[in-house]
Amino acid sequence: MPTTRRTFCTQFATAGMTAALSYDKLLAFENHIIALSGQKSPPILASDETFWGQVMTPFPVDRTLLNLNNGGVSPSPQSVLRAVEEFAHHINKAPHYILNRELLPRLETIRDALAQKFGCIAEEIAITRNASEALQIVQMGLPLKSGDEIIITTQDYPRMINAWEQRSRREGIVVKKISYPAPLLRPADFIERITTAVSPKTRVIHLSHVCFITGEILPVREVCAWARERGILTIVDGAHAFAHFPFTYADVGSDFYATSLHKWLYAPLGNGFLFMRREHISNVWALLAPPKEKDNDIRKFEEVGTVQLAIHAAIGEALTFNETLDASLTETVLPFSRKAARLRALNMRWIQRLQHYPSVKFLTSISRPEAWCGLVLVAIEGMDLGKMANYLLQKHRIIVSQMVLPEFRGLRITPNIYTTPAEIDVFAAVMERFARGEIREVKNG
Repeated sequence: MPTTRRTFCTQFATAGMTAALSYDKLLAFENHIIALSGQKSPPILASDETFWGQVMTPFPVDRTLLNLNNGGVSPSPQSVLRAVEEFAHHINKAPHYILNRELLPRLETIRDALAQKFGCIAEEIAITRNASEALQIVQMGLPLKSGDEIIITTQDYPRMINAWEQRSRREGIVVKKISYPAPLLRPADFIERITTAVSPKTRVIHLSHVCFITGEILPVREVCAWARERGILTIVDGAHAFAHFPFTYADVGSDFYATSLHKWLYAPLGNGFLFMRREHISNVWALLAPPKEKDNDIRKFEEVGTVQLAIHAAIGEALTFNETLDASLTETVLPFSRKAARLRALNMRWIQRLQHYPSVKFLTSISRPEAWCGLVLVAIEGMDLGKMANYLLQKHRIIVSQMVLPEFRGLRITPNIYTTPAEIDVFAAVMERFARGEIREVKNG
């Protein structure tokens, strides 16, 4: 039977497990959200300010700051923060007993729920501290030898590039970096550049589901299917994808997949998961050595010593909050559809105000709505990015992220479901002044 928010909360509501203490209040909140949403489709609901005004209420954010850098980490709703605190207090009553006899078994409920959302079996999900840890489990654990080739892109996350380069220095594997256009107007260009880089020595293709720089949603399914036919392993960095927009594992098809849960799921800082196809578990070495008895167990990748399990346990409240957003969705509409529609609507609000300025350059494929969601990269010709970011923060308390590559650079704009249209308008107005050249102190030179 599928895990629902009612059954999920009930499973935690025993033996002093305080994540369920807010259940009644959250259930009332859910019922209110259902009443507001009715049967409206995600695109229609995306502009319903009454609905989103209620959704943003649980986020205890500082409204004197306009945070448009939600891509790295996102605030959590109040229920998630409260769950961390309550779990920590409960653990403190008898740490060893409660950690091992209560929380560890109950984390299996979270494993089941994450697997259901992702579309795999629970025995293929390891709960980690972030996407980087999950990816490096695979990067450092795959048995490779000198001369084996790994294909990555110049737009992959630097920490992941560093991991492969360390293996190259240590073991002599060959790291081949390919570049691709920004914006990616033709998905076929991405696929072609990767596939033409493959040689008989290629063992792994490492690619991002969502480029952390541009926000481009990349055609990973096509690459993974092509690679599988040729016996090449695929690793997908999904740090910015899970709980951001609707998809399941069937839409990816990789051998390995990693994500962070403190981004779009709104879990506490320090949460992620690693998906690994079951047939690979025994062949991948763990970062920290587990007992031999766990060679075939996905949990061997969770053997990292003592951790604050209150952080992991609170994933349950984050899942619950997201289920609230999806309440009353029909079976034909995937989870996170409402969130994705709202994020696109917020971004489109400022994009439409800027796109007619000749100096404004979008490095995300805004002409293809299916290719982007919550992250968009923009640049303005003749303007110094660092000065722009500093001006936005110092003069208007607007937080953005500066992205710089040798090939291109821009400001990454990442609103969230707690962002208001009025806040987007404030940002757009300043950007229009940049585009018209009215703010001299941000110009190059």
